[in-house]
Amino acid sequence: LNPGQRLCGIVQGGADEELRKKSVAGLQEIGFDGYGIGGLAVGEDVETMYKVLGFTVPHLEEEKPRHLLGVGYPEQIIKAVSFGIDTFDCVIPTRNARHGDLFVNRKEGGYEVLKINNQKYSEDFTPVDNTCNCYGCLQHNRAYLRHLFMIKEPLAIRLATMHNLRFYLNLMEKIRRAIEFDSFENLLQ
Repeated sequence: LNPGQRLCGIVQGGADEELRKKSVAGLQEIGFDGYGIGGLAVGEDVETMYKVLGFTVPHLEEEKPRHLLGVGYPEQIIKAVSFGIDTFDCVIPTRNARHGDLFVNRKEGGYEVLKINNQKYSEDFTPVDNTCNCYGCLQHNRAYLRHLFMIKEPLAIRLATMHNLRFYLNLMEKIRRAIEFDSFENLLQ
């Protein structure tokens, strides 16, 4: 182990509450610095994932980091935080960006996925998301980004990826602020 590096144990057990408890007990006996919750986001429906989080997280020490592997969409992240999850990893922002699917904020709240390859954006000279401060939104417009995708210019994927990652960073910032100001319940609605 490198100095300062932390080692996390991965809680497994599928959707079975007893197997999850047994996994947690075994990991606690070993004594890890934190926990990853694995075996979710691999095909089960989202309600099953929430159910498993509901009966798994209470068995993990609150002072140790809890990481949810492979999740997810913004609404899944917000809900998982409500169960006590601290960190996440997922391919969604980058994978979607490679295909021209961009996460954008809606004026009325929430988000939508803008499919930049659609013809309707060929003459749309507005930013991908006018609430976003990523390089692409500050310097370019939807028509230009669509053009880059159409000619298969690698810059298209780079700009789309930077945008989606900024969207997720902004989401995590909103979550932190909501927790800090005790308004997290508003995010769940």
